[in-house]
Amino acid sequence: MGTRQRATPTVTGALAYAEVALPGALIGVAAGAFGAGTAALAGLPLPLILTITAGLGVPLALAGGCYCVLLALGRLRIGAVAPAALYWAVAFPAARLVEEAAMAWYLGQATLLREPLWSFLLFQAMLSVGYAIGFLWLHERLAPRWLLATSGHNPVAGDLAGRYLRHLEVISRRRTPAATGRRGNG
Repeated sequence: MGTRQRATPTVTGALAYAEVALPGALIGVAAGAFGAGTAALAGLPLPLILTITAGLGVPLALAGGCYCVLLALGRLRIGAVAPAALYWAVAFPAARLVEEAAMAWYLGQATLLREPLWSFLLFQAMLSVGYAIGFLWLHERLAPRWLLATSGHNPVAGDLAGRYLRHLEVISRRRTPAATGRRGNG
């Protein structure tokens, strides 16, 4: 009796992209959890903590997942900070606005913001640069491992994993002193 290997079914369509989106979505969920931790440290009641967590975590998870899909589609470059910063300059203020709306709803407030909308969005866009750098740093460490693990049954993940590996080769060549012609000055 021979051993029979089970073929792993290939994931295609929207499910393939959903699987690729998972690392970015998890980073968004983690950011929402940090919001929950901060709210808990401030002594806020549990229902408000949960509102803050969902109000921030859900939109950041959706935006993080969309970031991964845009990478898979080739709309964003791997490892590029400026496009990531521009992406999060829109997505992060939108997520914060959703969080503020959720808190206003929970608290029963008629007004959403205490400051003008443009002022709020501009300030959040400035803060988004820090979030973009942190997101990119985490994503560059988590996503390639996930993509390699899922590339056997997910062609979208396989393609993106291949692009990550080529990107790594380019970065490695740039860092090699012989490749750049630079030598240490002793």
